[in-house]
Amino acid sequence: MKVYETLHLVKTEDLNHHGTLFAARAAAWFIEAAFTAAGCVCGSSEGIVCRNLHTMSFQKPVQNGTILRFLARVAAVGSSSFMVMVRAVDAANGDLYIEGAVTFVTIEEGGKKRAHHITLDDTADEEEARERREAERIRKRARTGAVT
Repeated sequence: MKVYETLHLVKTEDLNHHGTLFAARAAAWFIEAAFTAAGCVCGSSEGIVCRNLHTMSFQKPVQNGTILRFLARVAAVGSSSFMVMVRAVDAANGDLYIEGAVTFVTIEEGGKKRAHHITLDDTADEEEARERREAERIRKRARTGAVT
């Protein structure tokens, strides 16, 4: 699947009391990047809603002035839901700062679930294959209510 990219410059107003990226600001950018990928894959943002922010894990603190490159792609699909994996890396050197997963559901007017008709293509890319395995692990855990 195609990777969708969003960029954000970390500015003073984005920082917390420790002088690093405020988690709530990061979460907004993270979900926005996932939603952008979702809308592009579906051909429109109409009828797409966020169902679950499964994980958003900081790998290291993000400093003021960092240009974050959010990379998002669909990694798992159900009949009306699909999961987008997101990574935020330093645009200058590729260092990983944040990674995680968001599930979206496609709905009709009135809120009833509807089929999205997204299918995953074949992949030979090891990074994408790893993301798909992780997405399926998260989906399975969410369906069974298992805690890991």
